[in-house]
Amino acid sequence: MNKKRPVKRCRESLVVQTHRIFPNQLNNHGTLFGGELMSMLDIAASIAVTRHARSQSVTASTDSVDFLHPIQRNDAITIEAYVSGVGKSSVEVFCKVIGENLLTGEQYLAVTAFLTFVAFKTDKSKAIVPLIEPETEEESFICNGYEERNKNRFIKREFNKQFAQKITLTNAWMDED
Repeated sequence: MNKKRPVKRCRESLVVQTHRIFPNQLNNHGTLFGGELMSMLDIAASIAVTRHARSQSVTASTDSVDFLHPIQRNDAITIEAYVSGVGKSSVEVFCKVIGENLLTGEQYLAVTAFLTFVAFKTDKSKAIVPLIEPETEEESFICNGYEERNKNRFIKREFNKQFAQKITLTNAWMDED
């Protein structure tokens, strides 16, 4: 029996998180440490996936993180994440980070990112996820690029499999006799 896949709107998966940037989150340039932000993005994106699929998921790849504007100490950032494309069990999430100078009110686009997750059932088999339907101009623009990004992900994944075959497991700090 062929059951029709449900369709959900992007906004049904929307996650909005606001954070203030403190000194312990800064790099040696005095701006937000990229790894700190990547952790925040992964958490927000994982919530978006779970809202969309209503199943467990794991991060399959961080496809891109584009740092467009440095985020300063005491600025606030707002992370918005929503589902921007789906395969059968894979889910792509678009994230944008809007920075705000809290003293002046100036806002800026700091980061854009795409992450891909795989959804699975409690028995660890892959879950079939709902389709996605954009509503806003931004959502349509982002979702319309999904097929091309997915094709590029597949090419990159195949390359990475070949690449991994050439990487040794020898540790540089260990003696070879």
